[in-house]
Amino acid sequence: QVQLVESGGGLVQPGESLRLSCTASGTIFSIYTMDWYRQPLGKARDLVATISHDGSTNYAASVKGRFTIFRDSAKNTMSLRMNSLKREDTAVYICHYIVRMTESGALTHFWGQGTQVTVSS
Repeated sequence: QVQLVESGGGLVQPGESLRLSCTASGTIFSIYTMDWYRQPLGKARDLVATISHDGSTNYAASVKGRFTIFRDSAKNTMSLRMNSLKREDTAVYICHYIVRMTESGALTHFWGQGTQVTVSS
């Protein structure tokens, strides 16, 4: 199994920055994609940013130009740099990996528990 643990959430004021990290432990042969999702209280979970095995990235329109996703493949760690935070960015941020645990294994999804980000003055 693979465990994902997020860190870096907290309370910030509008316009400030925050960096989230997701660290994986367990047996990983290769990582296909790493994603950040977020879920505001009482709302659906939405995809925020993705980084693929080839390093390509994609962002939700609402965060493009403000958020940057990057990875440290050697450590199976992913981070999300969030600049110019807005109140509407308030949510639980959840990391998600799609991995192979063995060379011939199937692609398998794993989720973290989430970390709260609150943007408020």
